[in-house]
Amino acid sequence: MTTVLSIDQGTSGTKAIVVAADGHLAGAAARAVQPRYSPGGAVEQDPAALLDSVIDAGREAVARAGLPVDVVTLANQGETVLAWDPETGTPLSDMIVWQDRRAEPICAALEEHQQTFAEGTGLVLDPYFSAPKMAWLRRHVTTAGVVTTSDTWLLHHLTGAFVTDVSTASRSLVTGLDTTSWDPALLALFGLEHEPLPEIVNCDAVVGTTTAFGGTLPVGGLIVDQQAALAAGGCLAPGDAKCTFGTGAFLLVNTGSGATRSRAGLAASVAWRVRDSTVYCLDGQVYAAASAVRWMQRLGLIAEAADLDRVAAPDDGGVLAVPALAGLAAPWWRPDATASLTGMTLSTTAGHLVTAVLRGIAAQVAELGDAVARDLGRPLRRLRADGGLTECRTLMQAVADVMRAEVEVFASPHATAMGAAAMARMAVEPGLSLTDAVVPWTPSVVYAPRWDADRAADFRSRWREAALG
Repeated sequence: MTTVLSIDQGTSGTKAIVVAADGHLAGAAARAVQPRYSPGGAVEQDPAALLDSVIDAGREAVARAGLPVDVVTLANQGETVLAWDPETGTPLSDMIVWQDRRAEPICAALEEHQQTFAEGTGLVLDPYFSAPKMAWLRRHVTTAGVVTTSDTWLLHHLTGAFVTDVSTASRSLVTGLDTTSWDPALLALFGLEHEPLPEIVNCDAVVGTTTAFGGTLPVGGLIVDQQAALAAGGCLAPGDAKCTFGTGAFLLVNTGSGATRSRAGLAASVAWRVRDSTVYCLDGQVYAAASAVRWMQRLGLIAEAADLDRVAAPDDGGVLAVPALAGLAAPWWRPDATASLTGMTLSTTAGHLVTAVLRGIAAQVAELGDAVARDLGRPLRRLRADGGLTECRTLMQAVADVMRAEVEVFASPHATAMGAAAMARMAVEPGLSLTDAVVPWTPSVVYAPRWDADRAADFRSRWREAALG
């Protein structure tokens, strides 16, 4: 098969891998990109640093692989936006990251249209998605140039194209879930009806060529990060679910070819469109996962993420943590929610706090699993997991315990990039199916639940009371 340079541009950094024709990882590189967190819910990134990270990581991965590359692909953050000059590519604003909450007043002013957005897009009216942040940029930063998601700007620098893929567009609140095209009426509600918008392309499309990584290479197989991980995990059949544990935690379940709307507070969007066939998914979000770990680092509870298992206590010592450090997402959609720690005494240790925060993350994932079960009509008995925090045994065991489900950990730290690589292969190999394009894998470890049903139910009841009471 095809050799792919697959670039995963994420919130805290960019990873690039070269996937050889036989499916093995031939080279990898990474560059850190630090978001800036400011009072008032602001979360921003430097666009130049993002672009540099893509170029530098991609070039280093190719050099390490020592193989000729056939195609380049890019997975992106999904809901991160910026304003920029389409003639020169010059940024006209910082990147406004998906965690940014400054568009809350814009969403609040549109509250009477909540059902319109839900029915039209499958999404909840929330500043997490891209259109509210685009509108905020137009009202508070600049009316010049174009305002798009980060992928469109990066692809413009790589290829000169003005495009986004269908899975990314479906995360906007202004794309019809059934039509998979921009919706003029929804754009008008945000005051974006006159904006030049990128062409929406299939996930198996070739959108141009680039010389950024040596030679002239086609660029294609574009997909948003979480949907890429869903594909890489082999979640290709309705009911298959995964959770990515990165800056946040994101649980997605494949719902097949029907554009299902959630009845349980989840978001519905396009998983991918390949060979002109659209597959949909439901998803829920935990806004703070690795970002909660970084918060614990700043407090001095741990020195680095690798310390989690060493510092974590065998139990939480009666402490309950609601790590809503950036609000609560699905199924509550409470951007105003704040974090809390309860149950502390003079005997509480750093280890108790670490364990409590990890269990608090697991509790939110379990709530998402319940929402999926309500929508599907059956419980999740298996969850595939990927992302950097899967290295934390304490967290993975907590997820298995609280959810009462087996957790299968993806065998590579590069699930998102591997999923994008599958799309890229389809882009340049017209006869290839998605099943054949995805590299087969077996779990590196499987966590079985150790808690009985009564213990899990008791913990979740107490946690839910702390979160919402």
